[in-house]
Amino acid sequence: MLRRTAIALLAALAAAVGVTAATESRAAAAGVEDEGVSCPAPALPDAGALPTVTRLPDPFKRLNGTRITSPADWRCQRNEIKKLAEKFVYGEKPAKPSSVTGTVSASTVTVNVSHNGRSASFSAGVELPSGTGPFPAVVVLGGFGADTATIKAAGAAVIKYDPYAVGREGTGRANKQGAFYSVYGSNSTTGLLVAWAWGVSRIIDVLEQSGGSILRGDATGVTGCSRFGKGTFVTGAFDQRIALTMPIESGTAGVPILRGVPGEGAQSLSSAYGEQPWLGDAFGSFTGSPTRLPVDTHETVAMIAPRGLFIMDNPHIANLGPRSASVAALAGAEVYKALGAGGNITYWSDVQDGSHCANRAEWREPLRQNIQRFLLNTGNQAGVMRISSRAAGNLAEWRDWTTPHLGASPSSSPSTSPSSGGSCSTTYTAGQQWADRFNLTVNVSGGGNWVVTVTAQSPQYFQNSWNAATTLSNNNTVLTARPNGSGNSFGFTVMHNGNRTWPAISCLIA
Repeated sequence: MLRRTAIALLAALAAAVGVTAATESRAAAAGVEDEGVSCPAPALPDAGALPTVTRLPDPFKRLNGTRITSPADWRCQRNEIKKLAEKFVYGEKPAKPSSVTGTVSASTVTVNVSHNGRSASFSAGVELPSGTGPFPAVVVLGGFGADTATIKAAGAAVIKYDPYAVGREGTGRANKQGAFYSVYGSNSTTGLLVAWAWGVSRIIDVLEQSGGSILRGDATGVTGCSRFGKGTFVTGAFDQRIALTMPIESGTAGVPILRGVPGEGAQSLSSAYGEQPWLGDAFGSFTGSPTRLPVDTHETVAMIAPRGLFIMDNPHIANLGPRSASVAALAGAEVYKALGAGGNITYWSDVQDGSHCANRAEWREPLRQNIQRFLLNTGNQAGVMRISSRAAGNLAEWRDWTTPHLGASPSSSPSTSPSSGGSCSTTYTAGQQWADRFNLTVNVSGGGNWVVTVTAQSPQYFQNSWNAATTLSNNNTVLTARPNGSGNSFGFTVMHNGNRTWPAISCLIA
C-alpha cells in the first residue's frame, strides 16, 4: 500500500511540473489501473454523424479540435481515446468491482469477484524462476505467448491464465459466457478481448493485495499469440499498471490498423467480427467502413505509452496483416516520441521462420532485454523498429498530422531525437544477411538536412555504407550519416560478431 501511495504521489508531482517519468523504466507503469478516471467525461460523437476519414486519426487532437501541447495533457487525451475505443471498437471495460479477493501461492493465483449481487471466481497457474522472490510476473494468455523458458531465465515468473474462464469463445453475442459475463450479464455488449483484459486486471488486484512475498504487484507483463495476441494488446492498453505488453502475431482485431486491413489481404473485418465476439458489438456497424471510425489501433498502441511495448510479428503470413501492424507501430511510436519515451517501444517482424506462433530465436534476446528493463529495472537497452522488407508499411501514406514537441525529456530512442533545429524520424528495413554480417537500410523522414547517428551493439562494428555521406568513429562502432544528394534513404553493413541486435539510432535536424 505504501509503495502504491508513493507511486501515485510521484505521478502527481510529475503532472504538476509538466514532465513525464517515461525516461525511467521503473516509473513507466502507473500505480492505478486507469489514470484518466478523474478527467472530464468527453462528449463522444454519435455513430451516425461520423465523417469518412481515410487516413489515421490524429492521436494528439482532442475531440474539441485542439491539439495537446504538453506531456501533462496526455492523461486526459488518452482517456478520450480510451472512451472512443470502448464505444466503437471494443466495448466498455468496467472499473474495478466492489469486491476482489484471492490468494497467491508458488503454484496458483485465485481470484474471487463480486459486484452488484453477482459473483464469479477463476484461477491461474504459477511457475516461478530460480532464485529468491518476490518476482515480477508475466501473464501468458492461453498458453501461447513469448518463450516461457526465456521469461523465467530472465528472472520473471509465469502466470498461466486461461482467458476462456473469463470470456468463452463459441457463444453468441446475446449469450456470452464466462466470469466477466457472470458479473456483467450475458448480453453485455463488451467483447471478449476486453473481458480477457478485465480478468488480468483482477489478477493484478490480487497480486497487489497479497503483500508481494511471492509475486510483486508492481511489475507485471502480459503476452499472448494469435487470438491471445489480440487479447494481450487490449489488456496492456486498458490497464496502466502493466509495465510490459508483448503481443505476438495478433492479426485483425489486434495490432494492424483497421483502415489498412481491407487493402492488405488480411483476414477481413467482417470475418474477424463474425468468427468470435472478440470485438464489441458496436463494431459490427464498421466492418465495411472502417474509415468512419474516429479511432484506430495506432491509438491503442498510444494508450500503452509510455510503458514498455514489444510487438512481435510475422511478415510471411499476409492474413495476419503485418504491413498494417507495422503502420500501427510506427504511428503509435510517434506518441512515445512526443512523450520522451521513444526507446520504450519495439516492433520486430524481421524473422526467418514463417510458422504461426513459432518459438523464434530472433526474439529471445530482445525479450530478455525488455524483461530486464521494464520488469526488473536492470537494463537500459532501447527499443528498435526492426521491420521486415516483406511487409513494411509506409506511415507517410497514412497520416496527415505532425508530431508535436511536447517538451518532454527524450529517452534513448530508436527513431527520433529532438533538437533545437527540429526533429526527424527513422525506420529500419532489413537487407541481405550472411553468416557474419547483415545489411540495413535507414529511411529518414521529417526534414532534408538531417544527421543520423547509428551506434553498434557490442561487439559489432560497421564495415561500409552507401547513399549518404558517412563518418566512422570509436573504432568503427559509431556511424554518423548526412545527406549526399542520393535521397533520404541510406544503408550500411554490420559485422555482428554473434550479436544480431540492430544498432541504436537517433536523428536530428542540423
